[in-house]
Amino acid sequence: MENTIVWFDIPVKDLKRAKSFYQTVLKIELQEMEGPDGNKRAFFPFGPGVASGCLVEAHAPLYEVSVKGPVIYLNGGKDLSEPLARVVEAGGKVTMEKFSIGEFGRIARFIDTEGNQIALHSPN
Repeated sequence: MENTIVWFDIPVKDLKRAKSFYQTVLKIELQEMEGPDGNKRAFFPFGPGVASGCLVEAHAPLYEVSVKGPVIYLNGGKDLSEPLARVVEAGGKVTMEKFSIGEFGRIARFIDTEGNQIALHSPN
C-alpha cells in the first residue's frame, strides 16, 4: 500500500524562529528555499517514497497559523519524552502528554512557537 499522505505545509509567522524550534525538537536539519509562489520555506528531510513537508512563511488568506483544523503527526522517535522535553525548552507548549494508542504506539500534542497544534507519534 502506498502512503496516503505525500506532503504537508505548516504555516509560520517567523521562518527563522520556527526552523530553530523544529530543528531543536526533532534533532533534524531543515533546508531553506524560496517556493515558486515567492514564499520562504524550510523543508523537512525527505526522499523518494517518503512523505514529508515544509514550514511556509506565508500570510492569510492562503495560509494561517491555527490550533484548529487538521493535525499533522511527526515522527517522535522511540521515546516521546525526549522531543516533548525539547518542545518546552525551544519555546513551545505541550498540550497533551504522551499516551498509549495500544498496538499502534504512543502520541502527544504540542503548540509550536508560531501557534500551530502539531502532534508526535512513536511506535513504542
